[in-house]
This record gives sequence, structure tokens and C-alpha cells, in this order.
Amino acid sequence: MTKNLLEQKFSHTLDNDLISEISEKGILKKFKKDDIIIDINQTLNYIPLLLTGDIKIIREDNEGNELLIYFLEAGDTCTMSLTCCLGTTKSKIRAVAEKDSTLILVPVQNMQKWFHNNESWRNFILQSYQIRFDEMLEAIDSLAFLKMDERLYKYLKNLAMVDESKTISIKHQEIAEDLNSSRVVISRLLKKLENENKIRLGRNKIVVI
Repeated sequence: MTKNLLEQKFSHTLDNDLISEISEKGILKKFKKDDIIIDINQTLNYIPLLLTGDIKIIREDNEGNELLIYFLEAGDTCTMSLTCCLGTTKSKIRAVAEKDSTLILVPVQNMQKWFHNNESWRNFILQSYQIRFDEMLEAIDSLAFLKMDERLYKYLKNLAMVDESKTISIKHQEIAEDLNSSRVVISRLLKKLENENKIRLGRNKIVVI
């Protein structure tokens, strides 16, 4: 089962021999929605490869306020965890399961060895760095240049894209936490977006039009 999932999600990126080795050396783990997969200040001895589900990557300030940085989809890895593993530092992010998710955890020593002797793995890691870097720049641009209603609509469109569905099952409080805002502000802005015919609101769900 593990090898089949790896082939489905990573065969376009990683070579067959490496996929076989990952299935042998990696540790398969399942997480329920809202489970913390990686926490802030956690020492990491592995990197996660996401086989099924979605994960959100979050930063936290000194007062405990959270800010969503980006989402991971099946076939992705978290480059922030890669950086921690390579530098033997503690995690600076929190990774939370957005829905029930399955991961394979690759031990650090294997990750480092493959980076030096496997071209497909090296290309995958470097490409992942570039994608995540671009997403972090996009998050910074949103904070710096977009008004809150524009950030909210962009967040909803991104979530719909990750879920591959225009209907998002989410509570207003969850959105407020991801965007480091208040539930009252988010509810007001959602109503504004609905009046602009950009979304349709339902009970604990939002349809992106």
C-alpha cells in the first residue's frame, strides 16, 4: 500500500529505485483532522512526504497568535522541516492536518544521503524549496499590500483549490485563527463577499463562486 501511494504521488518526480527505498526506510503515519504533525520548537529527526490529505503550515508570535503561511497537498513536502533537519535546529513552524492525512516520514540520515547521490531526490528538494519560497513571498505580499477582505477572498480561493472543491467546510473562527483576525471581523467580511456575489454562505460551509 505504501509503495503504491508513493508511486501515485511521486513517480513523476522520484525514480523507481528511490521510491522503493523510501517505502522500506520510511515510517507510515496517519493523522486526523486538526492533529499537530510538527510543532514549534520540536526537534525533527525526519521529513514528511504527504501521501493523502492536506496540511497547513503556521507561524506563531510571542503572544500565541497564529498566521497561516501556506498549504501542503499530496505529493508535497515541508521545506521548513527540511531546513531544520539539515541544520539540526528546532522547528519554527506548526504543521496541522487540514483533513485526515497520511504521511511517510523519511529519517534525516537518508534524506541527507539521497541529496548527495540521487539526482531525482535532489531536484525534488530544490524544486520544493522554490515553490515554498514563492508561497511565502505571496503570503508576505498579502499581508503588506492586500486589504483584509482581499486576503480573505484569496484565502478562500486557495482553500478551494487545495480541497479541489468550491464548497469549503469551515467555521468562521477557524478562518479568523488562520488569518490572525477576529471571528466578528471575518463574519462581517464574509457577508460583504457574499453581497458581492463572490461566495455563498451556508451553515459551517462556504461556496466559492
